[in-house]
Amino acid sequence: MKFSIGDRILLTRTGEEGHVTAYINPQMLEVEVGGIAFPVHLEDIDHPYMKWFTDKSAKSKKKSLPEQLPVEKDKDRKQRLAKGVYLSFIPVYKTEEMEEVVDHLKVYMLNEMPQPLKYVYDVRFSHKSEFRHEGALHAFGNVYLHNVSYTDMNDQPRFHWQLTDTVNAEMETAEGILRIRPAKLFEHIDSLLSNGQPAFSYLLIDDFVPKKKAVPIEPRKHSGEPFSKLQALPLITTKTIEPARYEIDLHIEQLVGNKGGLTNTDIVTIQLNTLQHYIQLAIVHRQERMVVIHGLGKGKLREEVHAILKQVPEVGRFKNEWSGKYGFGATEIWFRY
Repeated sequence: MKFSIGDRILLTRTGEEGHVTAYINPQMLEVEVGGIAFPVHLEDIDHPYMKWFTDKSAKSKKKSLPEQLPVEKDKDRKQRLAKGVYLSFIPVYKTEEMEEVVDHLKVYMLNEMPQPLKYVYDVRFSHKSEFRHEGALHAFGNVYLHNVSYTDMNDQPRFHWQLTDTVNAEMETAEGILRIRPAKLFEHIDSLLSNGQPAFSYLLIDDFVPKKKAVPIEPRKHSGEPFSKLQALPLITTKTIEPARYEIDLHIEQLVGNKGGLTNTDIVTIQLNTLQHYIQLAIVHRQERMVVIHGLGKGKLREEVHAILKQVPEVGRFKNEWSGKYGFGATEIWFRY
């Protein structure tokens, strides 16, 4: 055949150029010229090489200043996803027994926001880091991170991430953990195959949020009298080495080595100071939930704990219900940010 699909062609009658898009029959082809596709007979088209040569020869005879290479204009890449930062997974397939199966997944980070950011990325299997990377990502940019085998994905690795706005220092650093269960992974891949899509993505954040200024909680009164030692605690910052706790036991035996000589007021003071301390730590670390063990007794400590929780704006809700582990002796707290 004189022409193949993709070849450049010249319409002999009009002098317009285009390319072959499809083969119709031995006498006709489909071509596209100026964005319009239509059929033509072979006798009405030709290769454009002779025209190019003659045009070039004619231009070379003219004395003119050398042409400047055109400068490509900056074009903002169109946003592909809703605003935010995403972790994106592209399955790579291999053929086994005449069937395509997933061999591994390529992991990318996509920044669909108008500001650059810094990121820390860490993949862990059974709390052990297998791959860690830190870097910067420009506005509306993306970065390839690494590959994860399909077999390893079935072990449910934890994808730890941390994002920092490099433009506005008043924005809070965002962090979290992504885990994809095997059933969900299979569902994603099945959907990609059905819809002919290349990747699935998880939204990490849709925007950065301003930093919150911690406010010390006002000490409360007990039995009508202020505690002798309950004072506003110093603000805790992210520089604090001490980690947050997901479970706090306020039984005095867990807080002091020897309770001898302590009055009831002193004991409650220590318990509530401890509660305030770990609430602030949880907020600084953006902890999602926490369990406070206060025991049963007469319910006085539980009432004081609940009264303090009602003063904390970051506490979304809490409940004191029976559980197999704590009975009615603990309160579960959920934070909001």
